[in-house]
Amino acid sequence: MVSSKIFFLFLLFLAHLHQHASVEGDSSLIKRTCKNTKYYNLCFSSLKSDPSSPNADPKGLAVIMIGIGMTNATSTSSYLSSKLPTPSNNTTWKRVLKECADKYSYAGDALQDSVQDLANEAYDYAYMHITAAKDYPNACHNAFKRYPGLVYPRDLARREDGLKHICDVAMGIIDNLDW
Repeated sequence: MVSSKIFFLFLLFLAHLHQHASVEGDSSLIKRTCKNTKYYNLCFSSLKSDPSSPNADPKGLAVIMIGIGMTNATSTSSYLSSKLPTPSNNTTWKRVLKECADKYSYAGDALQDSVQDLANEAYDYAYMHITAAKDYPNACHNAFKRYPGLVYPRDLARREDGLKHICDVAMGIIDNLDW
């Protein structure tokens, strides 16, 4: 239910940006925007594939990337809550997975807060919330390190890297907004 509220708020914000976009976000704007980020290919392919990006201004492009991060965080939290197999009723494993699911949920919440910050043109707070979202996967990874018998799942490591890279792209876009 929380994820549906997040998604609905995100869609409302995108619709608002679409109606009030002052700069048309064609391929050249996306290219220029993505050149200022750490992961150009991720930025460009993500923004190009989103149907709202052609009409977005740079702030709208940041919101699109944040939305992609919210989707990543929410799906990872769901994955950890229900889809990752639990070996032989290991209570430590279950506890660590629950902790990780919570951390990814917090990352989604932080990203949602950053969308509101962008709407209010509080770019420093948006940046701070995205930085927090980027750091939550580290807490998950560290939870596995506390228990030497637990192996950090390869798929979770891939998801962790994905969220961190998405957050880096969003922060790179925000760095270039007029503060």
